[in-house]
Amino acid sequence: MSSQVCFAKGMTARRHIGTLLVLRAEEHVRQRAHTEYLQADTVCRQNRENGRLKSKDKGSPEPGPVPKGQIRLYSMRFCPFAQRTRLVLNAKGIKHEVINIQLRDKPEWFLKKNPLGLVPLLETAAGELIYESPITCEYLDEEYPGRKLLPSTPYGRAQQKMMLENFSKILPLTYKIPMGRQKGEEVSALVDELKEKFGKLNEDLEKKKSKFFGGDGVSMIDYLMWPWFERLEAFKLTDCLDGAPGLQKWVERMSEDPVVKACRHSLDTYEAYYKTYIEGKPNFDYGL
Repeated sequence: MSSQVCFAKGMTARRHIGTLLVLRAEEHVRQRAHTEYLQADTVCRQNRENGRLKSKDKGSPEPGPVPKGQIRLYSMRFCPFAQRTRLVLNAKGIKHEVINIQLRDKPEWFLKKNPLGLVPLLETAAGELIYESPITCEYLDEEYPGRKLLPSTPYGRAQQKMMLENFSKILPLTYKIPMGRQKGEEVSALVDELKEKFGKLNEDLEKKKSKFFGGDGVSMIDYLMWPWFERLEAFKLTDCLDGAPGLQKWVERMSEDPVVKACRHSLDTYEAYYKTYIEGKPNFDYGL
């Protein structure tokens, strides 16, 4: 057998082995991703049931220590700020428990934990307390392993913080418009302002040429912005997206995200709750 033939056969064998190694590596990645998905899905379902407990009000006994290996979230089922933290907890598959708070009649012990009286509030097994929704989400992403939601570079993280700061200017409009309509006030100027701001978001997204605000996968900024878009239909504000096709597609993509699906309420539930909210008598335990 000539040396050229031997060399050719050797090269073929090495290519075959290389192909097998690549296929095995790809299969390992797929299996690991599937396992992580199943684990996260199990945690999501457990946490969803956990979050259906009725709210604790003034006079309620203080809960005991946070179980080892868990973290506790003090929440309110319909609060968009607390939903941010729930989204991150579920996205990372973090085992946690939820205690819902009656925000119009807060327990005394809750006010000792957070003098501001606001949710979300995280409590660790060591008794550490973290509040303010962006801070809780950043803490969870840094403290827990697994899927990372924040960008890996300082500039990338700074960009997302700037986007969040700009987005915060939009939030008051999503409340002022439905409240104004309920009172019979003229809100056309507010609607135009919201459309303008959505148009700017649309431009920012189209400039990125990506599916989501953080890239081609859902990241922290997407989860931090999502809760208010989830409520647009209940607030009768979906028409404000008519001039923002890129943003509309983002909403469609986010609606299909498994974590978003695990943390959302039905439209009927949102409409019924926000009716009580606008009337000044919010039913925090609606549907339980």
